[in-house]
This record gives sequence, C-alpha cells and structure tokens, in this order.
Amino acid sequence: MNEKQQQRMDFLIERYPKLQIVGQEIEKAFNLLKNCYINRGKILVGGNGGSAADAEHIVGELMKGFQSRRALALDMRERLCDIDNDLGCTLADSLQEALPAIALGNHLSLCSAFANDVDGNQVYAQQVWGYGRKEDVLWGISTSGNAVNIKYAVIAAKAKGMKVIGLTGKDGGYLGSAADVAIKVPEIETYLVQELHLPVYHNLCLMLEDEFF
Repeated sequence: MNEKQQQRMDFLIERYPKLQIVGQEIEKAFNLLKNCYINRGKILVGGNGGSAADAEHIVGELMKGFQSRRALALDMRERLCDIDNDLGCTLADSLQEALPAIALGNHLSLCSAFANDVDGNQVYAQQVWGYGRKEDVLWGISTSGNAVNIKYAVIAAKAKGMKVIGLTGKDGGYLGSAADVAIKVPEIETYLVQELHLPVYHNLCLMLEDEFF
C-alpha cells in the first residue's frame, strides 16, 4: 500500500475500532483486487437481500468516479471527438474511467429462466461460468457465509481459476473457509454484520481508486 492507502486504513480503524481484527484481511483483499485489475480482469460481486444491495453499491463505486472524477485520457477524448464532433465531444467531457465490475443477479431474463428451467440456487454459478475468466475475482457477500447460491458460485469460480474474496460475519461459514481471502467482521447478527460491511467495501473501493486514478 502507498501512503494514502495506509492513511485510509488508519482512518477506517479509527472510526470502526472493531475492524482492527480484520485489518490484515482487508489489505490482502485489496492486493488481490489490485492484481485482478493490473491483469485486466474484472470483479463479479454477489449476495442476497441486503448483501445484494451491497453488491450493487460496490459496482456503483468501481464503475465511475467515487471521490475522483476519473477523466478520460487525452487520446480517448480525441478518438471520441473524431467519431462525432458534437456527440463524441460531449461524451469525452462526461464519461469516466471505470474499474470493471458486475453485480450478479441483476439479469432478470437469464436469472428467472435459469431458476425456472434448472435451479434458482445455481443462478450465480451460471453467471460466474459465463462471465468468469482466470484473471477475474469473485467477491461473495454473505453475513452467515452459508448462502447456498454463493457456495455454488464459489465452486464455479474456483473451477475457472478465479480468486475468491469473502465478506462475512464472525463465524465465516462455508465462504469464510473456501475464500482465498475472507474478511469476517466481528459480529453475528445480520444487520450488525451489514453495518460493518459497508465501511469495509467503501474503504476497498477508495484504495483501488487511489491506486489506479
């Protein structure tokens, strides 16, 4: 980590002292995500209920500017303007660089068709199988660590050669044991786990933005 990223980690622990116990895991997750993007990979994020909303939230922070605007490089701005001097230049002023990320579960036709024709618990695994490459990372979110659809997704990801990050509660469950890096926040009750998940993934997204932009 660079100095700014270390400052973010210190500030996180200052605000949420409970997270000191998972500080090393957060740093390991950051390095895994950083290497994913260095290798031109993408992140597949999935959870259920509130954790599905967290997955969407993560994608929102990665796919556009979070604290930084992430202006396009000059050559890409020129390319857009060369294609269309009006609309292209408008895009050149508006588009932002992104860290590729996909939230699993949001593709209604695919998910409902697979759930109806095959097995709803395997929908995420099917998406991982279709999208996943060895350069990618599966980021699973489960307060218990035992969500069945996340278990299947982990198995599919590992078969694809992907790395897996788990964001769970204190017990960790299946995800806590199977993930390459497991961040087990020190709470058990679902809503308390979720309250600690948000600052963890916010911090990771900020650290990634610091790294690449």
